[in-house]
Amino acid sequence: MSEIKTAKSEPVDLFWGTAEDTRFGMLGFKDEDQHLQPMTHFVDRDRTALWFMTSRDTDLARTAGEGWQTKMSGDGPEVWFTIVSKGQDVQICAKGRLIYDDSAEMKEELWNPVVGAWFEGKDDPNLALYRLDLEEAAIWASTDSSFAFAWQIAKAQQKDKEPEVGTHTVINF
Repeated sequence: MSEIKTAKSEPVDLFWGTAEDTRFGMLGFKDEDQHLQPMTHFVDRDRTALWFMTSRDTDLARTAGEGWQTKMSGDGPEVWFTIVSKGQDVQICAKGRLIYDDSAEMKEELWNPVVGAWFEGKDDPNLALYRLDLEEAAIWASTDSSFAFAWQIAKAQQKDKEPEVGTHTVINF
């Protein structure tokens, strides 16, 4: 089913639903000359955040840094995180601040066998935990029906106007 209606009426719910249903996206820094990289995210609606576990050896961890400065000030680097829904009818580009947060409690909560395949345990010294404090997200939703798409194209050509195949909205957290 198309998410156009939800994008117009409940875009925040569409954001969280898509983030929960789509286990990975592309994460990158706003002002760095690096490609975005695939990352698995963990949803935290209560904190309006997404969490990431990565190795301290990655370009991402080296660029983001770690330590008390970002943890205490909440002023980590600005990043972009993109998600495309499984049905490819919702595309999201979120931005916010990436904060190093080596919380033992969060490591315990987020730990799972998939993460365990890369690390020797929750206390692995190479494991780094980051929190993306969300500030804003742009959402594009389109029809997932090829019939509806073709109908809108044909209708638009008949009436000499743009087809109604999607919507775009921006939300602030």
